[in-house]
Amino acid sequence: MSLPKRRGDVVAMKMYKDIDAHIAAQTPKVQKLLRALRTTIHAAAPKAAETISYGIPTFKLNGNLVHFAGYATHIGFYPGAAAITVFAKDLQKYDTAKGTVRFPLDKPLPLALVKKIVTFRVAMQLAKQR
Repeated sequence: MSLPKRRGDVVAMKMYKDIDAHIAAQTPKVQKLLRALRTTIHAAAPKAAETISYGIPTFKLNGNLVHFAGYATHIGFYPGAAAITVFAKDLQKYDTAKGTVRFPLDKPLPLALVKKIVTFRVAMQLAKQR
């Protein structure tokens, strides 16, 4: 299932059994970007579990860590509101909203930045566990 339509997001609600199914349902270009994003998240959070939550690919570590999804015009990355605030300067050139970053398909994914954000989220989730 995809999130409701918002600035170019997919309108139809689709159910995916796992992250592989979500990626397979995308165009080849989006598939490549999603695989790179998934690999980057795994590298920054190797103990996080993969699942589908809110109808989109999700990594969990002591609760939701980050979500991501492929859309017709962008890659949605959902690290939560705190991460958007902390990394606001780094995210200036991207469309953001509370807890959301939209990476356009016509530009390279900022994978080093994604790794920094995921590392930040891991620290938040581990602190929450204590």
